[in-house]
Parts: sequence; structure tokens; C-alpha cells
Amino acid sequence: MYDLNTLGRKAKSASRILAVTGTAVKNAALLAAADALLAHMDEILAANSRDLEAGKAAGLRESLLDRLALSPDRIAGMAGGIRKVAALPDPVGQLVEGHTLPNGIQLSKVRVPMGVIGIIYEARPNVTSDAAALCLKAGNAVILRGGKEAFESNKAVTKVMREALAGTGLPEDCVALVEDTSRETATALMRLNKYLNVLIPRGGGGLIRSVVENATVPVIETGVGNCHVYVEQSADVQMAADIVFNAKTQRPSVCNAAESMLVDAAIAEKALPVIAEKLSAKKVELRGCPETCRILPSAVPACEEDYDTEFLDDILSVKVVSGVEEAVAHINAHGTGHSECIVTGSYEAAQQFTDGVDAAAVYVNASTRFTDGEEFGLGAEIGISTQKLHARGPMGLLELTSTKYILRGNGQIR
Repeated sequence: MYDLNTLGRKAKSASRILAVTGTAVKNAALLAAADALLAHMDEILAANSRDLEAGKAAGLRESLLDRLALSPDRIAGMAGGIRKVAALPDPVGQLVEGHTLPNGIQLSKVRVPMGVIGIIYEARPNVTSDAAALCLKAGNAVILRGGKEAFESNKAVTKVMREALAGTGLPEDCVALVEDTSRETATALMRLNKYLNVLIPRGGGGLIRSVVENATVPVIETGVGNCHVYVEQSADVQMAADIVFNAKTQRPSVCNAAESMLVDAAIAEKALPVIAEKLSAKKVELRGCPETCRILPSAVPACEEDYDTEFLDDILSVKVVSGVEEAVAHINAHGTGHSECIVTGSYEAAQQFTDGVDAAAVYVNASTRFTDGEEFGLGAEIGISTQKLHARGPMGLLELTSTKYILRGNGQIR
């Protein structure tokens, strides 16, 4: 089997050095990595083209090929994301709280790196640079394990970044790639407790379930996005159409895209035809409840499973509901705790929705597509946590740190 122990040992050793490395050195390494991505663009694009050819031959869906594809603009965006991370405040060493105890000991709680972070992800090569940059800035070494669909791309990006780190004096093993995409190696990584401090899966529901069920390393659960847009009875119909259109079609293959629309019965006759007409420009298939199909004869009857599905495609489940209470109940029953939206002209309805919906991000009159680390001002993101322990929502630098107490005394004993 692939030698994960050696990889883990090297990453742990690198993490010790990185944990006490100053901000200026980390920033210099990040900027060098960003420059290197641009300087080696042709090499990365050539590797990506091999992945794309293999993906097409394997029959990957267009939405997955879009996730996989790199271009000069996307690589420039990856480099730009690294530069934004370099420009962010360094969380390591930040004082969280501090006070003097009754016995005179000065207590401080400060942010520290986690150590070695493992990332398991699928066919998105930009995750390689995003994850590496965020982990490094937060003082962590990272072991990356991408999917086989993006193997050549990930290998090229990692090679370029490792060389850039070494050129600035940091251990290249601060960033490592598992160069084996077998299921056995993935499972072994999930159980690499001796070296990994935390494991973060980023991808579809199948991947995340596999990690949660098989890992013995602590896991931060991310990503599955069965996101809803609820059109409440006081909504501006054109605003609703624009928000649904953007949330569903701007990039259907990502986790913050809308997968389901709920429409208040009081506005359904008016709103559904307008929204459906707009969605038809992108040939979105609507799968609706009986009332939806009555109003929209072109809609396909929905089954119960459709309301639980993250389609990642030009498909939208639709249901007519009696009001905010039913909308909230439906979302809490079928949603994945990612991003939910209400379109409304009522403050009271908005408040009832934001109070009642259990999700990492809840929107009033704005597209779910904004759930993103860069959009939130966090720089790049490591993923979007849908759990409640430690981190929730887009995970930036702060979420990649832990804390420790430092106590300073002058001879106190107990």
C-alpha cells in the first residue's frame, strides 16, 4: 500500500517548523506560490487537459467537467486567491481573551495552529491551491488527497507550490499530495490519527458520508448543499425570479446553488409562470408538486426523493406551501444546513424565517450563491461547514486554528 506514514511523518515535522514561523515569512512563501502558478501556467494547463480528456472518455457530466476545467483566467483567479490570503491578518498568536486570576496568575488564551490538516476532495483543482494557502497562513501543514479525475492537475499545482515554498526557506512538506487515488489509501488517510489533527472532506454527499462513517481522525463535515429559495406571499415577483435564476443557473455544479424552490400558495398563480419563464432560458427542468404541475403544465411531477436531492445540474424541485411555517418545516426536514433564502417584502416573515431555519447561512432577498469565503471577506475558503461544532459556514483562517492557554505566575503553588 502507498506509504502514508512517511508522508504523515514529514508533514508533522514540517508543521512544527511552520507553527513558529513568522507572518512575513509565511506571506513571502504565499506570494512566491502565487507567482509560480502564473509562471508555470502552461505546465498546469497541459496537466489539466489530460484530466479533461480522461474525464470525457469516462463520460463525466458537463457540470463535473466544468468543475474540473482550468483556464488562464481560473489559474489567475487561483493565484489571486493566494494573494488575498497573504494579505489577511495572521490569526496565529492572536489574543482571544486574557485576565488575571485571584491568585495573581496572568491567564491568556491565544490562537495556535491545529498542526497537520488532511483535505479529501473531488474534481476541483482550485481547491488544491486554496486549501494549501489557507492552511499555511494559519500555520498548518496540509496533506491533500484529491479525486482521480483531477489527479494530473493536482499533482502539477502541488509540485509548483512545493517548489515555491522551498525557494523561500520553508519545508516543501508543508504541502503534500497523496499520489494514490485508490479507495484503500483514502480509507487509510481517514485513520491516520498519529499524524493528522483534523480531516476535512470537500465534495459530494457520497464522499462526505464515506469520511464521516470511516474516519477515526476528527472530522469537520462540509459541503452538501440542498439549498432552497422560498418566495413568500409579499415578495416582489421580478426580484424573486432574478434571485432564483441566479441561485440555480449561475453555476449549477456548486454546493451553494439552489436545488429547490418553495412558493407561497397566495402568490403561486402569479409568481410561478414568471419564474418558470426566466428559468426556461437555461432549460431548467422543474420537478413540482401537484399544485405546481397544475399551474405549470410543463413541469415534471416530483417524487419525494427530489426534495432531498442535491442535483448539481439544471434541475429544480418546486413545492407550493401554505406560508412561512410550512416553508421552514420543509427546509428543516429536507435541507442540509447549508444556505437558505427567503424572498419577501415583510419584515415579520423575514424574521420568522431567519429565526426558524437551521442553516449555516440564511438570506433575506439575496442569492444563496454568496455563501463563499471570498464573498464573505475571508479570502479563499477551505470549505463550507454544515455542522455546528468548532466551525459553521465558510471556513477561513480562524476556523483553521485552535487555542491554548498561557499562564504567567511568580511562584504560585496550589
